Amino acid sequence: MDYKQKLDELLLTTARQGASDLHIAVGRRPTLRIDGSLIGLQKEPILTPEDAQGIAQAMLTPDLKEKLMRNGDVDFTYAFEDKARFRTNIYFQRGFLAAALRLIPAEIMTIDELKLPPIIHEFAKLSQGFVLVVGPAGQGKSTTLAAVLDEINHKRMDHIITIEDPIEYLFVQDKSIISQREVNSDSPDFHRALRAVLRQDPDVLMIGEMRDRESISTAMTAAETGHLVLSTLHTNSASQTIDRVVDSFPAEQQDQAASQLAATLVGIVSQRLVPKVDGGRVPACEVMLVNPAIRNLIREKKFFQIDLVIETSLQEGMMTLNRSLAELVKKKEIAMETAELYSLNPSELRLLLQRI
Repeated sequence: MDYKQKLDELLLTTARQGASDLHIAVGRRPTLRIDGSLIGLQKEPILTPEDAQGIAQAMLTPDLKEKLMRNGDVDFTYAFEDKARFRTNIYFQRGFLAAALRLIPAEIMTIDELKLPPIIHEFAKLSQGFVLVVGPAGQGKSTTLAAVLDEINHKRMDHIITIEDPIEYLFVQDKSIISQREVNSDSPDFHRALRAVLRQDPDVLMIGEMRDRESISTAMTAAETGHLVLSTLHTNSASQTIDRVVDSFPAEQQDQAASQLAATLVGIVSQRLVPKVDGGRVPACEVMLVNPAIRNLIREKKFFQIDLVIETSLQEGMMTLNRSLAELVKKKEIAMETAELYSLNPSELRLLLQRI
């Protein structure tokens, strides 16, 4: 079998069917994720170890192959002709090679096109502060960040620096200068890129993912010294995110970290991509904007009280995840059962639906 040709066919099918991901695994047919659900390609044969290895290796350069053998997995971006780009992870499972490829849309959609809460436009107007977009993997965090950055790109003369592993969306520079740095190719490692960034005269800094205390600390320092910093975290809610950030510091540094976070944090968006009644997915978002009440709660480390402030600050532009889900149900965009599945508190969601 010509594995490069087979890979090309599968990538073309992924793009044509509007799938978000392609999975290659031994003992399964090649599988697409469409609107959040996994669907096997019935016309394709079940993959043997040789097939999975051949398809995976068709994407690997000698450098990537060496990294895969050393670490057991490797992350990179794979460009399919001029048609599409895929964020790719090749890994070993039970001794066999497997691959997960996420399609990166060529066009960067706007905040409005993505149906995100209009308040998110306010983040693109900020000149400094710390903004986090959070949620489980595959819920559109990078897409939301790209929309905010591209709005800045079209409206402001700024220097935007991104540190990514790997680079996902490719920006076309408009009013802003955009420097996109990829870990391993533009910088030997993530921390080196982070340490260097403040010497590169940025106005806006986008860190692909908060990985550890060092990245969180650098981000807060950059926000404190007059930069706008945007990043992502794999957390479920705004209050859990704040807890995670402070908890990443040793006990003796947590008071100081909470103080620094209270001073720099501007907002957190926690999002889920929820299947719509008529196909496709729509974002449901919790939006927390840091007001004096939330700033005090962060400083005093009373994170559990933050949810209540979000709930009672609708007029300021804040939004609970349940209210976002309830409004989508009310507009008949998503089914009630789907909303309950994505809610962190289904009984509260049912009560809210009776009131609005």
